[in-house]
Amino acid sequence: MFLACFKNVLFGVLLVVYLCIALGNLLIMVAFLTDPTMHTPMYILIFSLAFLDVMSSTVTLPKLLAVLGSDSGVISITACFIQMFLYGILKASEVFLLGLMAYDRYLAICKPLHYFTITNNILVWKLITCCWAFAFIIVGTPMTLTIRLPFCGPNKLVHFFCEHSAVMKLACGYDIIAVYAGSTLSLGVMVAPLFYILYSYVRILKSVFTIESSHGRLKALSTCSSHLLVIFLFYLAGAGVVITSSVPGSSADVRLLAALLHNVTPPLVNPIIYCLNTKEMKARFLIIFQSLVIRLNAIVRHSSCSLSSKWGRK
Repeated sequence: MFLACFKNVLFGVLLVVYLCIALGNLLIMVAFLTDPTMHTPMYILIFSLAFLDVMSSTVTLPKLLAVLGSDSGVISITACFIQMFLYGILKASEVFLLGLMAYDRYLAICKPLHYFTITNNILVWKLITCCWAFAFIIVGTPMTLTIRLPFCGPNKLVHFFCEHSAVMKLACGYDIIAVYAGSTLSLGVMVAPLFYILYSYVRILKSVFTIESSHGRLKALSTCSSHLLVIFLFYLAGAGVVITSSVPGSSADVRLLAALLHNVTPPLVNPIIYCLNTKEMKARFLIIFQSLVIRLNAIVRHSSCSLSSKWGRK
């Protein structure tokens, strides 16, 4: 009885979280697509991040909700590998995109006069495509090794989605090459962009502190605040997964909770960060909400008028 009640509560919470993730990130995408003034390199990167966030959540959370709602935790091996492949590509692309966003902020602050001569919308779209291509290659390498392994045991996955290291534990033949390839590539994908991000912000801080006026320094730092918060949140949640997985004796429940937080926290909070810290995004959100309210009022008035006319005829 208690377990069924807990599942229902967890299902309701995760459903609300997923709907908030989808709504928040879709609002960012709609704001970008409907406002031509936002078609700049910075907002192209924000749009791409919102797309990755909503897609990575969609790859994992709906299946988890289906499991909680139907009490059936069955997933086919094909669907499991597809989910693992898509999730890996999306997360790797997001890490590369965060590094690209750091490069964009470096150009905007350290080389403001040459910003639009160095970068433009077409170049940014090409770089985003390169992020996806690199992610595809990097994730595809361990996948080709994993998919050839025999899976002949109980095949019970102690996780809420098909994650590479968890799936590897189900293989009947222990392939040390596949294990080390997956671990090394995962670590490299996380650490290499982080080093570049730190290097970029060291250069940014050096440039900011050369600005004489305090107002200019605050303005320069405010343009980076949203990106820094997003990076901090992403790597903090990722560190929780690494720590709980590497600490001996940590329970499976703690590891699952850390992985779940890593999966839902950044996509849920990122739209709030950009809405609160970006004036253009906040203004566009208000316009979208105002237009929705006006349309809803018009629909309600039309419905009430139609209803009153029917009663009048009677």
